[in-house]
Amino acid sequence: MNKLITYIKGSAEEMKKVTWPTKKETKNYTYLVVGVSLAVAAFLGTLDSFFSYGLDFILN
Repeated sequence: MNKLITYIKGSAEEMKKVTWPTKKETKNYTYLVVGVSLAVAAFLGTLDSFFSYGLDFILN
């Protein structure tokens, strides 16, 4: 039980040292992640369509 209490106290101390991002930074990072995710999805969707049409052309 003593090890658990030591672990929790140590974790709390480390959490005080963390530099948390501001609200503006968090919002900007969220927009960046969503934008990159949409771009990758569009790119992979385009590749999928291209290869699907190519394979359909070869098989027919």
